[in-house]
Amino acid sequence: MAANQKNAAEIDRLATQLAKDAQSKVFLPLAEEYCKVGMWEEAVSVLEEGLKYYPGFITAMVALGRAYDQLSQRTKARAVLEGAVKLSPDNLRAHRTLIKIYQAQGLTEEVLRSCSVILTMNPRDEEALSIQASLRAPVEVERVENSFSVEAKTPETPSDTPSASMPQATGPEPFVWQKTGFQVTDVETPAGEASQVQSESHTKVSVESSPPVSDVSSVPPRYAKTIARLESWLRSIERQRRDRVVPGDRAA
Repeated sequence: MAANQKNAAEIDRLATQLAKDAQSKVFLPLAEEYCKVGMWEEAVSVLEEGLKYYPGFITAMVALGRAYDQLSQRTKARAVLEGAVKLSPDNLRAHRTLIKIYQAQGLTEEVLRSCSVILTMNPRDEEALSIQASLRAPVEVERVENSFSVEAKTPETPSDTPSASMPQATGPEPFVWQKTGFQVTDVETPAGEASQVQSESHTKVSVESSPPVSDVSSVPPRYAKTIARLESWLRSIERQRRDRVVPGDRAA
């Protein structure tokens, strides 16, 4: 009660003095007395009027920004306080109020910038350190997640299904040459292996009768040599069959 009576007496005294001289700088202590008792609207009125005479008065600008903030007029408060820090970049009171406004508006980078200014002036400022720590952790996590998402983006691998516009590499088509009594399939005999004749049961050649002489000119050039070697081999087998003595024939 005594404090309120003292504030009331001081307000009356300063208001009387300001009424006598509208350009007196007493407007600032009068506004501060209003702020002490929560008379924010009266403080704003006195400060706005006083700044008309002293537009670059940093302390008055900071007080006005704080009063606007208390009245939830954050747009006005931010404009006045940002104007104050342009004139006085290291004004800690202005940055403290701006931090509250920036947090309410979700402006993380601006909050960190004001915290940085405060910590430059006072590295042990507990409030600024706490706010900075609470905001930097999510920011760092977001940056790490973004970097991982960028690294995870890899070029799309081509589909196993060939595209219609993409040329396809194909090997030689299997050649099948068939005549009466003679058939050759999947002929891919490497050079130098024609002399290695295996048993008839393991070959891919079936003989039903004496092989006719093939017309090599009608065969694609890449198969001509192979066909010629196989025909020679088959003639050799046929001669061996003719020369073979069969017991039944000898008895006859």
